[in-house]
Amino acid sequence: MTDPELQELVEQISLKSFERPFSHTASFNRRLRTTGGRYVLASHNIEINPKMLSEHDQATLVGVIKHELCHYHLHLLHAGYQHRDRAFKQLLQAVGGSRYAPRAQKGKIRPKKYLYQCVDCGQLYPRARRVDLQKYRCSLCQGRLTLVRIQKN
Repeated sequence: MTDPELQELVEQISLKSFERPFSHTASFNRRLRTTGGRYVLASHNIEINPKMLSEHDQATLVGVIKHELCHYHLHLLHAGYQHRDRAFKQLLQAVGGSRYAPRAQKGKIRPKKYLYQCVDCGQLYPRARRVDLQKYRCSLCQGRLTLVRIQKN
């Protein structure tokens, strides 16, 4: 699906489910990692994570679009548009939007390469990146940390 096709889909969903036009821009944003989409308050645009379509089905994409359109329409109506607001929850339930986006595949999670241990209490700390041993201490006893192992990849 391309951005113009997404724009058309968002406009159709807006008219069908909300009975209001969507007059701003909807596009895919590959930089979204942990969220299904976002409504940008300053520009009123909607950005969708392309993984909602590539890793999930069309129904998931539609649910995420309805979620973002709830933010959009409530914000333009000067009503409670945030997740915690009653108006948002009621509108989301009325149109059948998804409350939470499903997780994207965990393909790019770094393995824990470094293993640190507290000298005093022995607590282990697996980390993906190096830790400055002069700066960081044990969270339990404030003891010194030492590097135990570097895993080779």
